[in-house]
Formats: sequence, C-alpha cells, structure tokens
Amino acid sequence: MYILAVNGSPNEDGNCTFLLKEILSKIDGAETEIVNVNKAVNSAKWPFCVVCSNPCNKNCYKGTELEILYDKVEQADFVIFASPVYFGGMSGQLKTFFDKTRAIRGEKRWLGKPMAAVSVGATKYGGQERTVNQIQSCGLVLGMNIVGNSSSDLMGHFGVSAQRPANEDEYAIKQCENMAKAIMEYLK
Repeated sequence: MYILAVNGSPNEDGNCTFLLKEILSKIDGAETEIVNVNKAVNSAKWPFCVVCSNPCNKNCYKGTELEILYDKVEQADFVIFASPVYFGGMSGQLKTFFDKTRAIRGEKRWLGKPMAAVSVGATKYGGQERTVNQIQSCGLVLGMNIVGNSSSDLMGHFGVSAQRPANEDEYAIKQCENMAKAIMEYLK
C-alpha cells in the first residue's frame, strides 16, 4: 500500500508538513511519502496553465518533476492534499497543480482515487474549512473519492483543519490521528 501526501505549501517544512507527518506516522504497514508541490510546479516550462492546446498535450510539464508527481498520484492507493490558507483558500502552488491536470481529467487517470484534505490557517476561523472544500472540489472535478476525517472511533468533519502553529493545536493533532484511522478503514 502506498499513501502519498502532497504538501501544497511553499514552505517545505512548515505547518502543513507537520500535519501530514502526524497523519502518516499513525498509519502502519504502508509505504508513505511527502512531496512538495512548489518544486514540481516550478519545474514546469510555464508557471500557469494557459490552455496552450485543446485537448491538453502536456507540453508544459512533459519530462518535468510535475509529470513525475502526477504519476505518483496515479500510482498511490490514497492521496492526502494539504495547503495553508491564503486569502481564504488554497495556495497558488496547489491551485496551479490542479489547474495543470486537464489531460489527467480527460484521460480519467485519477477516477475513483481516494483522497483527503488538510489545511492550516493563521487564525482560529481563518478559512481552513473553505480551503479543505476547495481542495475537495478539485478532487471531485478529477473524479476522486473524498474521504473526511470521521472513523469508527470519532466523528470528524470535512478534513483536518488547524490553527498555526499546528504543533500546538491539540484538537488538530487528535484529528490527524482520526484521519489516519479513516484512511486505513477506507482502504480495508
């Protein structure tokens, strides 16, 4: 079993990474990996999708780290996407990652792929749930199956949401444990 965690933050070792590590540390018997969207998106030939061809010919990311990351998502048994809250939504890096998946959507490569969402904001009610919802919306457009953080032990919500600094948010840390359990229950 392979579980991929996609860090949508430009900060490679910040709050999103902390939460992803918390979730993955509670999953036994699986190969896990955290990847950074920032590096992958920056490897593309153009920074944003400009619909240079229709249908998408993958010209802007062919042979780059972004193509490798898309392949990893396809190979994963489960994907967790994380983003900090920027202006009430997901980071530009993660949005760009999703924007460039036009060919993947057309080929139905991620159809049925299970996913979950994680967010962290600077304030208690700083847009975390809205960010989770935006990530989930992108997943739904790609045909992915959304998994929340409810398990047989504890009812959760849409996904894990934390207030920065995440390592001090005891409720979010508990929800990471619950998310791990929800992932394992889903994959049974």
